[in-house]
Amino acid sequence: MKKRKRLLQMMMAVSLVGGLLSGCGQAGIKPVPATQAASAQTETSKPAQEKTTAVETAKAEEAKPVDVYVFIAASLKNTMEKIKVNYESTHPGVTIIYNADSSGTLQKQIEEGAQCDIFFSAAPKQMNALKDGGLVEEGSDTNLLVNKVVLIKPKGKKTAVTGFENITAASSLALAGEDVPVGQYARKLFTNMGILDQVMKMEINEGANVTAVLSAVAEGSNEVGVVYATDAASMPEKVEIIAEADKTKIDPAVYPLGLIKDREASEDQKKAAAEFKKYLTSDDSVMKLFTDAGFTRYTE
Repeated sequence: MKKRKRLLQMMMAVSLVGGLLSGCGQAGIKPVPATQAASAQTETSKPAQEKTTAVETAKAEEAKPVDVYVFIAASLKNTMEKIKVNYESTHPGVTIIYNADSSGTLQKQIEEGAQCDIFFSAAPKQMNALKDGGLVEEGSDTNLLVNKVVLIKPKGKKTAVTGFENITAASSLALAGEDVPVGQYARKLFTNMGILDQVMKMEINEGANVTAVLSAVAEGSNEVGVVYATDAASMPEKVEIIAEADKTKIDPAVYPLGLIKDREASEDQKKAAAEFKKYLTSDDSVMKLFTDAGFTRYTE
């Protein structure tokens, strides 16, 4: 009886100790509140988030929108549009805005204060006038291209004219104005040939720029016209070349470009303009587009 009593007491003691140990173990594990866990996770991820934000900010600054205003001779428009597409595709945030017209008209607009970052002229005369007026960034102008002056007629139409020598045999002539480079080249050619007076007595449709002259002949409004070789090449289905101007009687049609002193331009805009000008003068893919259009690279 005593043995049973002792055994029972021992079993109770063991049970009591086990219960105490179990209770101590559970009390030692304190669960972390959900709010504290979330806070800890946020703190851990904070540096990474801050780094990501900094990268995004840097990218946003790199792609900050900037407009570059480029005044181009009308004869450059088709090729320059292709260049614009290529350039903007690799320079996000930069928008090239063209103003295409006769170089003489563009010169006057710049002199009158029109916003312009780059001037691409069809003749040195207009660029030199702007340089003399202090409107071109010093040392930024460069001769890039050369074009040919040609005599054209509507495709498939008959004419007695076989060259510049007998141009007066035509019933009418499409000719650019005196302030347009191609018009100036043509008049210089006629002067050197000794036929300017006879030509100016013809029925003349004076175009505001070379594009207007090209359109007049392409539409059949005039029997012949004087344009650049590149313009004729842009409409092979509409016009054909009768003759090229004699190189011994006319200076080459040289195309210079330079940076204009744009007072309205921001520093970002000035930088973008300089980069685009460098692209035009040094990238081989750009020169290929020009030569494919009929231009040749200028050489001293």
